[in-house]
This record gives sequence, C-alpha cells and structure tokens, in this order.
Amino acid sequence: MPRSLSNPTVPAAANKPVTRAKDRDPVAAGLRDAAFNRSASFNYFLSDRFEAGVALRGTEVKSIREGKANLKDAYGLLKDGECFLFNAHIGPFSHGNAMNHESLRTRKLLLHKREIQKLEGLTKQKGFTLIPVKLYFKQGRVKCEIALAKGKQDWDKRETERKREADNEARSAIARSQRR
Repeated sequence: MPRSLSNPTVPAAANKPVTRAKDRDPVAAGLRDAAFNRSASFNYFLSDRFEAGVALRGTEVKSIREGKANLKDAYGLLKDGECFLFNAHIGPFSHGNAMNHESLRTRKLLLHKREIQKLEGLTKQKGFTLIPVKLYFKQGRVKCEIALAKGKQDWDKRETERKREADNEARSAIARSQRR
C-alpha cells in the first residue's frame, strides 16, 4: 500500500526527492572510467593489478572529471619506498587561473607499505615495470589501477591480434546463427 504524505509515522525527510546517480556525470559517479590506457594491453603482458590512490591538486581532480586525462605514455616507478606516476597527462582545468597545475608533473601513488614491498620485489625481475591501466572515481576519490607488466615483442603483438580477430569471427558466427 502506498504511503500517504499525511501519514505521521513517515519522517518528513523520506518525502523529499532523492538525487540519483543517473543525474550525475557518469565519470564523477564512478560508473565510467575517467581515463583508460588502451595501449597497455597491446604493448605489455599485464599480470598483477593494484588499486592506488593518487595525490592530486584540486584543479587536477576537476580536469579528470572533465575527461582531460591521458595515460598513454605513463608509467610507475618505485623510489625510496614510495611509488610515483610519471608522464600521466592531465590537461589544465578550463576555469583555472594562474595557479593551474602543470600537465605532466610527477604524482605520488598512495599504496600500503606491504603492497610497495611486494611491487619492489616483483619489479626487480628483469623486464617488469609498472603501467597505469585506468583512472576512475571511487567514493569521490581518484584511484589509479596499476599493473605489473612485461613488454611484448612484435611476434607477441601479432599473436594477440590473431586471437582477437578469431574471437571476433567466432562471436559474429554465433550471432549470425542465432538470427536465423
């Protein structure tokens, strides 16, 4: 039975309209990634993934909400027991002033000490590096997913492309057979 507005047992706050996530920007609501590194899975074998917070300035967060982030040439580096993000491009905030941030500045990644120790041990192996895979919002904070990566050779890239084409052909064949 629907509640009436005159029902004294229902609190007044329950009668107010609720702002829904659909009213918000999908990036800001955490429904869509703010930035995604497409070339990461093409150029590297990605293994272990870690979620890290990012130490940002206010104008950087606003630029990420506007979709002005790019992770294409970015990489992570461990130095003195801390993790840093290099070459991540976050464009200037459109309504910023003279105190706007630098686009390619080095940003600190916030990880637990045990995660950093684990990453130090894994990245000391030959050929492994840290690559940021995506930037996204989680409970209003910017998070960066970084992956332990090993570089691919040209023949590995061709093999990945062949597998992708075979999967696409199989999907299209299944879709054609279901339409009939």
